[in-house]
Amino acid sequence: MNTTDPVELLERAIGYARGALGAAATADPDSPTPCSEWRLGALLAHMSDSLDAFTEASSGLISIRPPSGDDPTPVGVLYDQACTLLGAWTSPAARTVRLGDRRLASGILLSAGALEIAVHAWDVARATRFDAPLPEGLATDLLPAAYALVDAADRGVRFAEALPVPDAAPASVRLLAFLGRSCPETGVSGGPLRSGQRTPFG
Repeated sequence: MNTTDPVELLERAIGYARGALGAAATADPDSPTPCSEWRLGALLAHMSDSLDAFTEASSGLISIRPPSGDDPTPVGVLYDQACTLLGAWTSPAARTVRLGDRRLASGILLSAGALEIAVHAWDVARATRFDAPLPEGLATDLLPAAYALVDAADRGVRFAEALPVPDAAPASVRLLAFLGRSCPETGVSGGPLRSGQRTPFG
């Protein structure tokens, strides 16, 4: 999928997210986001659920349960959860992770985590009008994960259709467009859908 070390990719995604969430603490939780069915508060709650799920995965198992709700999670709590997540995976962790009746290699799961964290952090930055573009190097390394993890069955369920952009567009634009997100650079309207679960990726 990608030659980049998955833990390093996760660390870079978390580093970006810590900056991108800078204005969320004082933003209106009812603000719209690039995710057409999410308001900001619900998106922050979803991020909290996801961070917990990826941390839980370090033990070798992710329990499948409904999302915790739409009450916004304080940004400081998200920061703490992100630190806990990174610590869980920089210590000895499971090589495979069980999710329902599936077993996933930890590297695939970590790449999914990095993708989820970085892209949802971009969503939050857009919702709060905070200037935090997705770094091109990070986007370049996340693209292979996106191509491997998101397929036709996900369209209309967890993601809107991919948006058309030139092949020569920057990696960040291609990544966001592939995940159905519109941004000024794409010039096309769209938006991902809301996932009904706490587990990756949505």
